[in-house]
Amino acid sequence: MSEQSCLFCKIIAGESQGEVVQSDDRCVVLRDTNPQAPLHVLVIPREHLESLDEASQRDEALLGHLLRVSARVANDQGYGESGYRTVVNTGEGAGQSVFHLHVHVLAGRPLSWPPG
Repeated sequence: MSEQSCLFCKIIAGESQGEVVQSDDRCVVLRDTNPQAPLHVLVIPREHLESLDEASQRDEALLGHLLRVSARVANDQGYGESGYRTVVNTGEGAGQSVFHLHVHVLAGRPLSWPPG
């Protein structure tokens, strides 16, 4: 998928709508349009990477930043003590439907294991 046709790239560029929770110079946090928990946000890097498989050693700092932002959002929303889940789906078989790397942050209901 090219950056021009990527839904998340279009949202980041302001060409499509998305409910932004917060943003910084490296990522944007959006509410999921099909939430699976009371808190379900997506932490999306501004740089287009199709999936975790596309990330290289040069992206390690960005990947760490995405996880720290995920934790910050969960804590800011009041789920630090009760717990939250972070998920990165890689590939269609794992449930990735938008091919732009993103971290799902879910909280606010019991999350069973193994996940669906």
